[in-house]
Amino acid sequence: MQKYTRLATKDDLVEIMAIIGDAKAFLKKSGSTQWQNGYPNEESILNDINNKNGYVLMVGDKVAGYAAVIAGIEPTYQKIDGAWQNDNDLYVTTHRICLSADYQGQGLGKTFMSNIISLQYANGVRNFRVDTHRLNKPMQRLAADFGFEYRGIIQVHENDDPDRLAFELNM
Repeated sequence: MQKYTRLATKDDLVEIMAIIGDAKAFLKKSGSTQWQNGYPNEESILNDINNKNGYVLMVGDKVAGYAAVIAGIEPTYQKIDGAWQNDNDLYVTTHRICLSADYQGQGLGKTFMSNIISLQYANGVRNFRVDTHRLNKPMQRLAADFGFEYRGIIQVHENDDPDRLAFELNM
């Protein structure tokens, strides 16, 4: 079946929110507090879509995954308990990457991340960053699979457990 990544549209919103719900349930089951306070919500996803930062992974004609890919300075990355290797302001941060429960365990996270990196690389980006909760082992494995290196701890304003592991890939 055909697999590809494209910009998300408002027509994808219902499917994206179902995928976000699957991810929230997965994180809760793993004991993580990440995404357990109402974020990400429809407003944040619509903001991604309106700013052309939202991407979907398609499997055939079905939306199988969602991610926000944002170029430019990430405010929460300005202070890090550690250090970024590359101080260049031209980097892309991938946020909210998740897959539908119907498509988990099929290696599609790797397909999606590869597509995201390739699309951004084609636009001249050579520095990529991600962060995740310490209990989000699948995201940590995905980052490691692509050669992202651990850089330290950043803080988010999401909840009472703000520490996030930060990773960087330079190409």
